[in-house]
Parts: sequence; structure tokens; C-alpha cells
Amino acid sequence: MLTINSTVIPDGDADLGDNLLYYDYNIGHLRSLQAQGQTMEDETFVSAFRSFEGEVYENYIYEKLLRYATNEPQIKSFIIKGPHKHRTRAQRDALSVSWKGQIVYQARYKEIGEFDGLLFTDKELYFMEMTLVKSASNLKKRLRKKRALLEVLFPRYDVRTVLVLNTGATGVSDLPSYASVWFTQPYSAASLLEKLTTHAPKQPMIRIESTKIAHVDTIKIASFKYYATLSWIVRSLREGDPINWNFFTKSTTQRYHDIYTKIYIGYLSMEDFLTLFPSVTFENSQAKRAILAIEKDHVGGYFLTYFVRHSGKKLDNITLTATGVKVVKKDPLGITLTEMNHLDKMMDGHFALSLAQHSAIETTLSSIKHG
Repeated sequence: MLTINSTVIPDGDADLGDNLLYYDYNIGHLRSLQAQGQTMEDETFVSAFRSFEGEVYENYIYEKLLRYATNEPQIKSFIIKGPHKHRTRAQRDALSVSWKGQIVYQARYKEIGEFDGLLFTDKELYFMEMTLVKSASNLKKRLRKKRALLEVLFPRYDVRTVLVLNTGATGVSDLPSYASVWFTQPYSAASLLEKLTTHAPKQPMIRIESTKIAHVDTIKIASFKYYATLSWIVRSLREGDPINWNFFTKSTTQRYHDIYTKIYIGYLSMEDFLTLFPSVTFENSQAKRAILAIEKDHVGGYFLTYFVRHSGKKLDNITLTATGVKVVKKDPLGITLTEMNHLDKMMDGHFALSLAQHSAIETTLSSIKHG
């Protein structure tokens, strides 16, 4: 197993030159706040700065890993991104590098996975996660999704992850066995922001030359058709009454569950939905049904969640929580809406669920666990 930590990668950015200045940063909002006279004493500025600092931290660690990879015998290839690669557009149904230099997987031009870094040994594939979060506990769902996607795309590799966190981050003991952690010293991007906002002159970028550097578009991946697989899962589940639970609990199905984060199982009429949630009201809704899905919680269980589409791009996600009913408006440009478009075309009357079937699903879900 590959070990990546502060004992093999030194702190400091002296070896990076001005490379960090060549990455894309979204600092327009920060500049406008500075123009208004805001500083680190203002909460709005601090929030925007932390987001920027997270971007810089990712690039800082990536540069460190790039240099480490060229000298580590166990590493056979390291995916190039950012300013180290010529700009390209992300590809449909493929792992590629986006125009902004990020390693992504897209389905019908919707991003479903982004990877801070990817490196290969003979038998293992590591995806890197660099973040300045104070707790790693909330990363588990994100890690499950990314690992599952890579397991589908690279079935012959043992997929693992290395999280790079600032010293003091909590929740590490809750992480899965395939995850290891590298702690770094506290990082500040204040000097870089000053250089970017003052347009300070920069030294030529340092290009790393190595036979281990790989371009993602030259790496062969297994075929994965996002929406065709979604249809197959929904149809296979409805072969049971009310659900084919044997299919649901299969490891392959659960891997796809992690990729999609939710598994759709059918729909309720709006009349039946409002019987379950009488306190929920919608204004000017054209919805005739509520689509049901199963999600995983963070403690090994499952729960039902509901999607109500009121019009073309107006979609609500309704979930029953310990404190009551939670209604969340979904992004009209997000992947969930495109999934709804797909489901609207494929879910005929065969996918309708009665209240009795809904109750049976709830009962079974309460008795099963996930890993």
C-alpha cells in the first residue's frame, strides 16, 4: 500500500516557484469585496476568502504530489491537470479534464464526479481529496460516490483514497478502511491573493518532465452509460413486489447506489403523497406524482426521499427528518433535474406504488443495513 504523508512530502512552497499563480481562481467576488473596503475583519470577506483558500490548497498539494510521484517507484502514472495540460473541454460519458483544468466525469454534459488527483500503482488506484474542512465526518458520502465511480471505470484496480487535511481536523476515526489521511501544517493563501489582485509579475511556470505523467484521455476506462444504467436499475427493482430486494442488496447495485446517491423505485400519486405529508403545501404546482428514491444515511441505514416536479425546471426534494418535514429546492441546472427528465419518459403506470406498497418498503428498509 502506498504511503503519502508529511514524512515524504516536505512543507513549504519554495520548490513550486510561481506555479500556483497559473491556476484558475474564482476571485471576482473577493475583488468586489475588497473594492468595498472589506477585510478579514468582515464575516462576508472571510467566507469568500476561505473558499478561495480551499482552491489554492488543492493546487498546492497537487503540485507537491506531482513532484513526489516522479520519484516514487511504486507510482506508475499520475494524471496531469490544471496549467500542466493544454485546455480542453470535458468529454461526454468519459473521464477527462475540463476547461478549468479539473479531472471530471460527465454524463450528457452534467458533471457527476470530480477528482483532485489520480495516481496509479501496479494494482491500486488512488484518488486524492484535498480539503480545509474542520471535520472529515461529512466527507464519507462524497468518498463513497467517488470510489464507486472509479470502481466501475477501472474494475481491475483496488480503489483507495488519500485525504489531505490541515492538522486539527476531526472525524478521521469515522473514515472507511480504504481511506488514509495526510495532515499538513496550517495553510494560508493571503500572499497569493495579494499577488493575484495586484497583478504581480510571475516567473515562468516550472514544467515537470517524467514518463509517469499521463493524460486522462489516453487511459482506457470501462464503459459506463449513466442513464442506461439508471433505467436498468429502476426496471430491475420493480420486478419484485413491491421491490426486488435481492437485486437491491447486491454489491453491484449498491455500488451504483453510491454513484447516483439515490436509487429511484417508483412513484406515488399526489393524492397519496399528500396523505403521507398533509403539512406540505405547494403553490401553483402542476405535479401529478411524487417520485420515490432510497438514500443511504451516515450510520448504515436507508431512508426514503421524494421528488416533486412542479414545472419544467422547478423541482423539490422532500424528506422526513427527526425534526419534521424538510423541503429543499433542487438546482434547475443540476443532475437531478436531468434524471427527472429521463424518468418522466420511462416511468409509466407499471412504476406506480400504492400506500400499502409504500408501507411495506418502509418496513423492509428499517431492517437492512449498508456497509
